[in-house]
Amino acid sequence: MIQTLPLALPGALVDTHRIDLTMLYSKGWGVGTDDVVVAPNGDVYALYHAHRYTWNVAEDEQDPALANFGYRIITRYSADGEVLASALCCPTYGDETASAVADGNDMTLCVLPDGTLSVTARPDCTTLIAPDLSRVLATYDSNAYRPFEESTPGDGFAGSIGVTPSGRLLCSVSERGVWKYGSPLTNIVGVADGALTPGNRPVIEAIASLDPEPARHSDNDLKTHVHHRGRPVGRDHRPRPALTELVAGEDRLSGWRDSRLGRPVPLADDLFVVPAFAKTFRGGSRGQPFLFALVNDQGEMTGRLRGLDAYRDSPFTGFCFTLASDPRRGRVFHLNRYGLYAWNKAGVLRAGLDTAAKTFKPLVHFALTACSPDGDLLLVHRKQHLVLRVPAPDDLSDLPTVMEEALRNYARQRTALKKKWGPVNWHWVDASAPVHRL
Repeated sequence: MIQTLPLALPGALVDTHRIDLTMLYSKGWGVGTDDVVVAPNGDVYALYHAHRYTWNVAEDEQDPALANFGYRIITRYSADGEVLASALCCPTYGDETASAVADGNDMTLCVLPDGTLSVTARPDCTTLIAPDLSRVLATYDSNAYRPFEESTPGDGFAGSIGVTPSGRLLCSVSERGVWKYGSPLTNIVGVADGALTPGNRPVIEAIASLDPEPARHSDNDLKTHVHHRGRPVGRDHRPRPALTELVAGEDRLSGWRDSRLGRPVPLADDLFVVPAFAKTFRGGSRGQPFLFALVNDQGEMTGRLRGLDAYRDSPFTGFCFTLASDPRRGRVFHLNRYGLYAWNKAGVLRAGLDTAAKTFKPLVHFALTACSPDGDLLLVHRKQHLVLRVPAPDDLSDLPTVMEEALRNYARQRTALKKKWGPVNWHWVDASAPVHRL
């Protein structure tokens, strides 16, 4: 079923901060989407953020109607699209310690096999939240630990999590000293076979790395919950050869130095897609190489997703680096400004929808976040703050027909939502569902 959902701002948030929904984002406020996922029971979870910052407001301003603010918002929807609850967390201004959710960069969602909602962020911050969004169950916070400072290492878990069909956890983990940077950067991909719960942080078995030799490591940098061949990852011990060593000859400009790992996705219980992107240049990076590596659970790069041209199909335009997978049917999808692409389990490109074509041009306004457990594609309109759920066909050769129909339905459903919700400048406000503060 094709479905369109609004990313709703809680009415209490709009009222408390007296948000002017007509104001342009260039005037100091904005709303943006981080991630959208679907739970096995059909519930939909959306993670997005809202902020306001204006220079003419004093830092100690106490009136919430005038003060600057920033929040992460998590909203839960029923399978039929009803807003069930929202949660506010990670305040940017005021008391930033008031939230039990570990904040960080590139926040993503994952529904764990037991139904718990996981919110992850770099570096290695993981928060477990009750499915109804009412409370935080546990926080694994890395504390952005740096050995050169007087600080206590945290108990972080992972910077991103994906779930395989049998319930294994595909994780990415940060290390300090990657490409000689002092701050932690994502460098390890691994698999955890134990359950992640408030009382248990399972061991992650590392299967791939990006930088084979992060700089200036000491014993303090050992990842006690991330192992490789029976020993904690750290110092000179991690999977080798690294992905960058395997493809070193493909980047003549930087030799993959300063490259970055994307969020890995499961393609099966024992096969994963690990994306890596070469150095980003200030003057434009279109044409820079990128790698969608197929890596098995033994740490072997068995192949790659092929069929994209480094310039013509570049994900660097608009920084569209997300992959979405349907491991139950062995498919993976990618959407960037130039097209929507789909591969099978062998890494063969089976469909490509060109956004230069009139039919699929609207896709340039969408971002792909994930696939549902049934394989539905979840796309978010960047400006209209709407989620489009598209059932992917069993035969990927039918994807153009299905997507054409989905975009037509999106236009009709958007019109119906406008009549029901009355949005202001594509901002949707819900005042009926409960709002929790986490």
